[in-house]
Amino acid sequence: MNKQENRISSEKYFHVLPQNLNCAQAVLKGFQNEFQISENEIEEYRAWGGGRAEGGVCGALFAAERLLRQANKPGIHDEFLAVTKDIRCLEIKKGKFPCLDCVRLADELIEMRLK
Repeated sequence: MNKQENRISSEKYFHVLPQNLNCAQAVLKGFQNEFQISENEIEEYRAWGGGRAEGGVCGALFAAERLLRQANKPGIHDEFLAVTKDIRCLEIKKGKFPCLDCVRLADELIEMRLK
C-alpha cells in the first residue's frame, strides 16, 4: 500500500463521464494508487454497485470493507451504519441518504483507518 499525497477523493469519480463509475467502483478508484488496483478490477466492481452486493449492501460500504480487509485494518461497518442508519442500499435511499454521501462517507472512514 502506497500513500499518495494528492489523492483524489472517491466522490470525484462517482457517476462522472466517461467512465460513469458506480459507488463501489468510485471507492476503489479513489484508492487505486494506494492499493495498486487495476482498471480491470475496478470494472469488475460494476457488478456490486447500486445495492447488488450480497444482501443488498451498499456498494460503497462493500468496496470499503474489501479494501480495509486487504490492508489488515478494522472495517467501517459500525461507523457507516451509525450515519446512514442501515447498510442496505434500498433502505439507505429510503432514508433520504444520497449515494454520493455514501461514497464520501466510505472514503472519509477509509482515510481515517489508513492514518
